Amino acid sequence: MVGAAWLAARAALLAGAGRTYVCFLCEDAPRVDLLHPEIMVRSLDGLRQIPALGCVVLGPGMGTSSAAMDALCFWLSQGVPLLLDADALNLIAGNETLRSAVRQRTAETVITPHPGEAARLWGQAVEHRRREECALALAQELNAVCVLKGSHSLVAHPDGRCCTNPTGNAGLASAGTGDVLSGVIGSFMAQGMSGFDAACAGVFVHGAAADALVARGIGPIGLTASEVAIEVRETINALNLGQH
Repeated sequence: MVGAAWLAARAALLAGAGRTYVCFLCEDAPRVDLLHPEIMVRSLDGLRQIPALGCVVLGPGMGTSSAAMDALCFWLSQGVPLLLDADALNLIAGNETLRSAVRQRTAETVITPHPGEAARLWGQAVEHRRREECALALAQELNAVCVLKGSHSLVAHPDGRCCTNPTGNAGLASAGTGDVLSGVIGSFMAQGMSGFDAACAGVFVHGAAADALVARGIGPIGLTASEVAIEVRETINALNLGQH
């Protein structure tokens, strides 16, 4: 799903990542983003050769092919901060070797499951009253910061910290907004934030952007992920200027 990768890359760029690369696994991948030509398209081999990547976001639109598995295995073995979402989590859920590789990483790891993905990782349904239990269990079991997405997303750290995000609205249930969130958190990690701080800041800004759009009459019905990504930039700059 090419759109998911574009959304994550565009969100990372708009959230201040600077040099932003996108890698597609399909043979007929696009070669340029006409909306944001600043994003640089690379092959998987080309991406591997770039030195000193600040963060790699794996999962949005990736699929579960053998190429996706190879990419996941490679990046799990590297000492670069990772954000794992979508199909990366689906691949990990049923594979104990991959789960062990996540646990043993020394670089920062953030996972961003929605309730369905969290249920597959946890091995049981995620009831609303047990959301905090699930988020903490996944964080501790995988040695990763866990963002359990949903109404008032939770951010859990393996050390037992767990924060509830106060921002956001029903418009964020639209397709692609999770990919935008992954790009924003990955961007913050690339800019030097810890995984936990990047996750807390990312879900806050992501939700605040959606709230600002709704306050202007854009949504929640019909709110799109692309609109949220653009508003994320406005929100970050407003927060930096102390405007709210």
